[in-house]
Amino acid sequence: MSLSCFKAYDVRGKVPEELDELLAYHIGRALAEILKPGAVVVGRDVRLSSSAIAKSISEGLLDSGMDVLDIGLCGTEQIYFSTAHLRASGGVMITASHNPKGYNGLKFVREESRPISGDTGLKEIESLAAGGRFGEAGRRGEIRDTDTSEKYINHILSYTKPHSLPQFKILANPGNGCAGPVIDMLERRLPFRFTKIFAEPDGDFPNGVPNPLLPENRDATAKAVIESGADIGLAWDGDFDRCFFFDEKGNFIEGYYIVGLLAEAMLAKHPGAKIIHDPRLTWNTIDMVKSAGGIPVLSKAGHAFMKERLRAENAVYGGEMSAHHYFREFSYCDSGMIPWLLVLEVMAKKGKKLSELVEEREKLYPLSGEINREISDPKAALKKVEELYSPGALSIDHTDGVSIEYPEWRFNLRMSNTEPLVRLNVEARGNKELMEQKTEELLDMLDKS
Repeated sequence: MSLSCFKAYDVRGKVPEELDELLAYHIGRALAEILKPGAVVVGRDVRLSSSAIAKSISEGLLDSGMDVLDIGLCGTEQIYFSTAHLRASGGVMITASHNPKGYNGLKFVREESRPISGDTGLKEIESLAAGGRFGEAGRRGEIRDTDTSEKYINHILSYTKPHSLPQFKILANPGNGCAGPVIDMLERRLPFRFTKIFAEPDGDFPNGVPNPLLPENRDATAKAVIESGADIGLAWDGDFDRCFFFDEKGNFIEGYYIVGLLAEAMLAKHPGAKIIHDPRLTWNTIDMVKSAGGIPVLSKAGHAFMKERLRAENAVYGGEMSAHHYFREFSYCDSGMIPWLLVLEVMAKKGKKLSELVEEREKLYPLSGEINREISDPKAALKKVEELYSPGALSIDHTDGVSIEYPEWRFNLRMSNTEPLVRLNVEARGNKELMEQKTEELLDMLDKS
């Protein structure tokens, strides 16, 4: 039995070559060994293979004596919410998020929606699933259809006072993923006027796999924003744990600048709180957090690291430039629905368009955007860059790859966990030309590695 679908944080692979119903059953049995006793929340995305995989993993849990709370079609954050709300032993989401059409996967949490990743049980699940030897359960578990949607919607709306907000025009693009039904439920409770495209969940993905990080996938949203006269455009990946923003001109907004806006919004509600951020781009976030009276705290990128640091620091919010946004009151988990409500609240309070809010920060801290380069020896490339750029640096940090800072510019260079790639991010203080010059300089060096 191939186990190539087990990754650092979750399970992902081609169906059925790398992930099939038999393996899903074995994973269900293995997951039960980790979580016993109690109940497990199971949910699934819209992919064509998700129902069969959900059924198989549920059978594995049931045969192991675990009860299954089936919440059906949902987003990953609904698993997070339901696991904590129902005080279940754990949860599993069947999703491949933004991966190509033929893929599927599994995301796991234990009690209180704490992540199960490589260091916290995933390797044990892999080992147990590989062995395929499981003892007899004293009883077969029971499966119950469970609906937590109303409680979930109430929780999402608790972050703002929606009826105090203007009647914003919203362009929403769920990308035929799972966000559509949640937008419909929220629409009934909000004063906004929605225009929706690709809103119907459809595992055939007739308009392409929902992955707004790909530039070629942004045009439909950008065009619809302009045509509808919307104040803001929103697009989600397949399991909507990430939300992507477009301003009223149809411009895609870098996730880095959204982190600063959300930090500011959360500090208005929780003065003096801690805010967690990743090391790829930092200056704008640190500036906005300190200006709002908060305490910025650096964490390694990645959901398992961010969630662990949020809990350790009791931070109110954590944000990554990759569009993952974590909230203390949301079991320290990431949400793709809370962020856009908070951004609209900031727009209303400041009386500014999203473009105006972001343009101010872009001028103060221009960035390169994350640039990937395929390198035969990524570790050697990082070492070479550090040796060349260390002299004269104000600081060198190894929280995640290497971050080197000078008075007027800084960069972070890190290796991919899964591919022979390095990822570069560069930013400067109010000097776009300097940022572009240093980006070109670093890329030229990497290309010669």
